[in-house]
Order: sequence, then structure tokens, then C-alpha cells
Amino acid sequence: MLKYLIKIFIILIFFNSLTFAQGIQPVLLNDTTTVPRIIDQSQLADSIVADLFQSPDSVIVHVPEPSEKAMSFYRSGNYLYILNLLLSFLIPVVILFTGFSAKIRDWAAKLGRQWFFVIGIYFAIYTIILFIIYLPLSYYIGFIRLHDYGLSNQTLWKWFLNSIKSLGVTLAAGSLFIWIPYLLLKKSPKNWWLYLSICSVPFIILIILIVPVWIDPLFNEFGPMKDKILEQKILDLASRSGIEESRVFEVNKSVDTEAVNAYVTGIGQTKRIVLWDTIIDKLDEDELLIVMGHEMGHYVLNHITWGILIGSIGTFIMFYLVYRSSGYILRRFKNRFGFEKLEDIASLPLFIILIGFYSFVGQPFANGISRYFERECDKFTLELTRDNRAGAEAFVKLQHENLSNPRPGPIYRFFRATHPPIGERIDFFNRYRPWETGEPLKFDHLFR
Repeated sequence: MLKYLIKIFIILIFFNSLTFAQGIQPVLLNDTTTVPRIIDQSQLADSIVADLFQSPDSVIVHVPEPSEKAMSFYRSGNYLYILNLLLSFLIPVVILFTGFSAKIRDWAAKLGRQWFFVIGIYFAIYTIILFIIYLPLSYYIGFIRLHDYGLSNQTLWKWFLNSIKSLGVTLAAGSLFIWIPYLLLKKSPKNWWLYLSICSVPFIILIILIVPVWIDPLFNEFGPMKDKILEQKILDLASRSGIEESRVFEVNKSVDTEAVNAYVTGIGQTKRIVLWDTIIDKLDEDELLIVMGHEMGHYVLNHITWGILIGSIGTFIMFYLVYRSSGYILRRFKNRFGFEKLEDIASLPLFIILIGFYSFVGQPFANGISRYFERECDKFTLELTRDNRAGAEAFVKLQHENLSNPRPGPIYRFFRATHPPIGERIDFFNRYRPWETGEPLKFDHLFR
């Protein structure tokens, strides 16, 4: 539910590009799944086969075959993705064509009276209705299913509390900002899409600034790293990669999950290196440094900036398409909808449908760019650490822990994969060794 509410929030305040900008931050996790299991150590040992290269420390790390449990989790995840996609269109379509959106607007008008309050009240009612509709499915996906697969140790109360928190964040943020697009629609019916695209950029930057400091701590307990020796090694690695004056935080996630994660986030004074306590427990020190080198690569290579730029261009195109297509739809179905102008707050479900459709159409392009960034960061961390074996073995562990399919099919890769398949990444970590052959390094000039 948190993921869906954040998506709705992003749509409503026109941060569609932010999902791309933030999508480059998670650790080296393959996006086939997001939750891990306990490692089968004997299976893990069998998957690592030594084969000498030019140096005695070089090995070939073979890609393990996925377990039947992993494939079941992968297939069921695809079915749930399709179900969620269909519901994301079906629910607002029903709300629109039954005239229910117009009724919500009428309720909001009676309660709020003034335009600004009517906008906020409509948004609150609509969001709460969606929360209730999605609650059973969210409960199954985020709690029942994960516990059935042995992938979560979160209590029901903690899951429910996080859901309520995410609802509260969505209501507060949406109520603060939802009036902006509708004011632009009201003042400039023909050029709102242009002004809104321009306004989205500072909002994206604001979100990147405040999320690490104000939003993330609502859901997780942040504290200083307990292992000070490891902390210093991470800071030394950051310094070598060109990141100075960083703070390292350890997140107590083992109370909720066995998932592993680490990332470099924020900009300016909010810049920080974050590790979940689970990744510290699951990975060896060399493997953990490989992970951190990858995440530092996103920061050093300015992927957040590029994400904002590319996402802003995508937002510009998307809003223009919404402007062009919404006029035709309103002319044809205005009597069914109960409103005839896009500036009417009752048009919110129509916005969600159109933005969702164009986002879906553009998703393969965004995924391709994201996968390119991930490959660049894999290359960055290898050139920084030159530890192929640790990198490949880290991915083997991640595959086991995440119940991942290491080589998903082309349809999955096209529509869903923001990261290269984990099998391809293991293969890349095995073979990329330009320093052994005298080839130039791509990122050597960035290291200190």
C-alpha cells in the first residue's frame, strides 16, 4: 500500500519523474523480487567454482539455478503485477463513469465551501477511499504472502502502523500541494501543461532533500554504525570515490525483514550513506564494500541529476499528451463524468488514468536508462575495488536471499526490470578486468 500511495502522491503533485530519480538509489538488488530468505550455505558453496585466471585470487563464480520456490515467487509476483496494473486503471474508470467522482466533489464543496479547502477535502476523501479499496490486496501482498514464503518477520501491528503512516504522509503532502496544478489549470487552460512541467523540477529537488531527513525516519530507526572499523573503511572508500563529508547511518531493519539494502541518498547537507543492519550481517566485508562502491557510483556519476533531467523531459511530454487527449475525452463523456472542464477537481481520476497510461507506455524506455545506470555503477565499483570475486559472490548470495530468477524472460525485462538480470551481473563481474589486460579504465580519473 505504501508503494501505491506514494505513486498516487507523485502523480498528484506531478513528480512522475521522481520515481525514476529515486529508482537509481537502491542497492545491488535484482528487481525480480524485493524480499530475501535465509541462505542455504551448502547450495551457496556448491555454486562457487574456482577456475584460475591470470592471478591466483581469480575465480569463476557460476550462476546458480533458481529454486522451485524462487520460481513460484517470481511467477506469482508477475500475476500480482498484472492485477495491480489492471486495478490502477479499472478503479478510477469506475469512479469516473459512475459519476462518483462528481459526487465526492459535491461533498467536498459542502464541507469546504472555499475553493482551496474543496480541493484538499476532495483529495483526502478520494485517497481514503482508495486506501480502503486496496487494503485487502495490500494486506495479502505486503503481509500474508511474504510470511507464507518465510520472507518477513514483521508483526501485523507494525505492518498496519506503517500503512497508516504512509496514508498520513500522503494526505498531508497531497493536501499541501494538490492545489497548485488545479490553480494552473484554472488560470491557464491552454498552457498549464508547460507551467506544470517547469514547476515539477523544484518539487522533485525538494522531495530528494526532505525524504532522507523527514520521511524515512518515520518508518525506520536510524542510528550510528555500531562497527566503527567498518564505518571507517566505508568512509575511506567514499573519499577515494570523491565523496567527502558523508555521514554513515545504520538502520534497524532486522525487526521487520531479512531484506538487505544500502544506498547513498540526499544532496547537499542531507547527503548520507545508509546501511540496513541486515546487509551488514549477511555479506562479508569485501562484498559489502562492493555494494557500497556501486551505490557511491550513482552519486559520483550524477545519476540523480540525470534522472531529474530525463524525468523532467518525460514529464513535459506526458503532460502535453494529457492536455491533448483530455479535451477529446471530456467532450465525449462530460455528461457521464458530471463535469466538463479539467480544472474541476472531479477530474483527478481522469488525470490518474491518463498519467498512468502514458507512464506505462514510457516505462520500457525509463527501465532501459535505469539498467544502463546500474551497469555503469557495476563497472564503477569494480574499477574502484578490483574485487571481481567478492562482487560475483555477493550477487550469488542476493539471488538466494531474494528468491530471484537470475534470467527472467524478455517481457519481464521490457516492462518491469529496472536492473539488469542478476545472472548477467554475475557474468559481468566474472569477466570485467581491464586492469589485467592493460585496457584504459573508464572511471579511473574520478578516483583519488
